[in-house]
Amino acid sequence: MEALLEPVFVFKLNPSFTSKNPCTVHFPNLPKIPSKPLVVATCCAGTPSPSPLLPQDSDQNPFQLSPDRTRDRRKVVRIAWEKLVRWSRSWRSKAKTEVLERTKKVVVLGGGSFGTAMAAHVANRKAQMEVSMLVRDPAVCRSINENHFNYKYFPEHKLPENVTATSDAKTALIGADYCLHAVPVQFSTSFLEGIAEHVDPGLPFISLSKGLELNTLRMMSQIIPQALKNPRQPFIALSGPSFALELMNKLPTAMVVASKDKKLAHAVQQLLSCSHLRISTSRDVTGVEIAGALKNVLAIAAGIVEGMNLGNNSMAALVAQGCSEIRWLATKMGGKPATITGLSGTGDIMLTCFVNLSRNKRVGVRLGSGEELEDILSSMNQVAEGVSTAGAVIALAQKYNVKMPVLTAVARIMDSELTPKKAVLELMSLPQVEEV
Repeated sequence: MEALLEPVFVFKLNPSFTSKNPCTVHFPNLPKIPSKPLVVATCCAGTPSPSPLLPQDSDQNPFQLSPDRTRDRRKVVRIAWEKLVRWSRSWRSKAKTEVLERTKKVVVLGGGSFGTAMAAHVANRKAQMEVSMLVRDPAVCRSINENHFNYKYFPEHKLPENVTATSDAKTALIGADYCLHAVPVQFSTSFLEGIAEHVDPGLPFISLSKGLELNTLRMMSQIIPQALKNPRQPFIALSGPSFALELMNKLPTAMVVASKDKKLAHAVQQLLSCSHLRISTSRDVTGVEIAGALKNVLAIAAGIVEGMNLGNNSMAALVAQGCSEIRWLATKMGGKPATITGLSGTGDIMLTCFVNLSRNKRVGVRLGSGEELEDILSSMNQVAEGVSTAGAVIALAQKYNVKMPVLTAVARIMDSELTPKKAVLELMSLPQVEEV
């Protein structure tokens, strides 16, 4: 009787290997258990025992929640959403609007696609505000003033009535409260030096331009004050995933304004944010500018991958590697890693690398398809900043001792020192190291 109170395991093995009698094994050192019917586990080779943990011969979905649990889950989600909405309403009720109310004039330097889109956006914020665009093309100037269209870039989008254009810098800048700088980086120094005498020393410059000056490696935060000969010229960088066409169509967009002056960043946030444009603020000017400049170079690489039909695996690997290279350089230059994973970094990179509206990506696609760079650039009516920025990026990488294989390969392709096919082979043969 004592033996029956000990745990007993009966194993019935495959008859081809043992006798007909099962083997009974006693474990006398285990704790005593009450006298109950024995639980017998029978294991036969080729006939697995059904698991007691899963429902057998039932149509019930083991992953389907019971009605009570479903109601509980929905309640948790609903409460979380209601808290978020209450927080949002409370925040909006405290939002200040005095910046928009006291702003009477905004000047936009440049008549390209993004400058035009931002001019239209700001003009729509307040009908009484004067928005003056400084453009060099007389035909574009007449088109905006007479027909309220920028025929060159947005022939089907009518501009607000309070948007005007001029080719005279003094007329455009006089009395301006804010300046949106939309001139391509490589032409900014000469352009700004030409209008410097008409710029008020306290006029905040909001830079829409992304890139690095080729010979000097300067960012816009360095170019603007130096070209205007005013180291205290207020500066703000506006960046993030934003195509001009979608801004014109008032589709939901999110961007970031970066300035070392926190008060100024919040003022620009008030000026620009609306129901379809979210504006976050940052003090990491370096991180925002470097991410905005380097993503254009990476977009060319992404386009090359697409043009060569290398597949989705290689596209994902290339963009991931490019993101790491941008982070390495930005942090070496004083930027914050969090900036590179935000709107101006990962957000802008995803948009520019994966969407065919990107000018830089289109350059890469055509290169990957076998076209010559000179032919590609001569056929474009807009500037692809990544082409000229590539060389500056590599010079910066050498200066800060950062290895950037993907972006370096793009620079070599731009200089006609490497073909896209050869670049892929060289990149794939690089040492396989630990991911950092």
